[in-house]
Amino acid sequence: MKATILGATGYTGMVLLRILAQHPRITGITASSRTMAGRPLAEADPGLSRSTLEKGCLDPIVRSPAEALESPGDVLFSALPHGASADTCSPVLGKTLVIDLSADFRFSDPRSFAASYGTPPPQAEFQSRSVYGLSEWNRDLLKNAEIIANPGCYPTATLLPLLPLRDQIRRETPLVVNALSGITGAGKKEKTNLLYAERTENATAYSVGRQHRHTGEIAEQLETEQILFSPHLIPVKQGMLVTTTISVRDGNAAVAALEERYRSEPFVTLTGSAMPETRHVRGTNHVRIGWQLEGNSLILVSAIDNLWKGAAGQAVQNMNIRFGFDETEGLQQEADL
Repeated sequence: MKATILGATGYTGMVLLRILAQHPRITGITASSRTMAGRPLAEADPGLSRSTLEKGCLDPIVRSPAEALESPGDVLFSALPHGASADTCSPVLGKTLVIDLSADFRFSDPRSFAASYGTPPPQAEFQSRSVYGLSEWNRDLLKNAEIIANPGCYPTATLLPLLPLRDQIRRETPLVVNALSGITGAGKKEKTNLLYAERTENATAYSVGRQHRHTGEIAEQLETEQILFSPHLIPVKQGMLVTTTISVRDGNAAVAALEERYRSEPFVTLTGSAMPETRHVRGTNHVRIGWQLEGNSLILVSAIDNLWKGAAGQAVQNMNIRFGFDETEGLQQEADL
């Protein structure tokens, strides 16, 4: 099976390339980049080992998006920025499975997209044909999808603990979400606030309350506007820790619903009162969820790797579901301590 990656030299694209290069079902990979087109892949991504480069499944030259789209293969992963991804993929939409890691296809309501991103959704005629790719919750729809909208990292870490509790949440009180993200969550950008000297020994809250664009994505999936979402950048490369405080109708019933829903999920580990840590999931497709019940207040803590379960790993999990592979294929890595 052949795969193509647009945006292969960004952080998410590089992780995708490494996962797919070791995936037992993948026989060919084309890496594409607008800035590195025509360069040897070994030069564009020096971290690839010689054994990986010599496996034969990797095209040794980075291709331009136009070249890559001429023969995208069985699945096209797009790790391009929001707003550019859907338009770049337009020649193959409806013809090749597209797994989009931007926000371009994540909203079912175009008004919600416009409220979050300031413009109408691109490729509007394809919006209704996409499936929101939160793997554990949309398996049946993913099996026949032609466009998979991979969720954002913040929404993934926030929604997985909350979705089993929708019937228990008291909607009259806000869901208070505090999220900590590693620097790679901001992408590979040349920005002053992402410099090492700015980020090391420093933590920053930004776009707090309802300002962050991922708030709309979370709200649409939970079907509530009662969310106060405060993201923070912390001085680590990758990893995400989300603490959510909610008011529930019955605390014990809420915990029981969480335990029942995730009892058999291969990538979800419930830790109870033992609070998750980012190092326990780094370099894996796993999410760990812990909690503390205080009367009718339930405090949920979840940890993911933003580049794996929050992006590339979940994209491959969705590919596995879509093609009928074992869901864990290519994703059985242990945490990188």
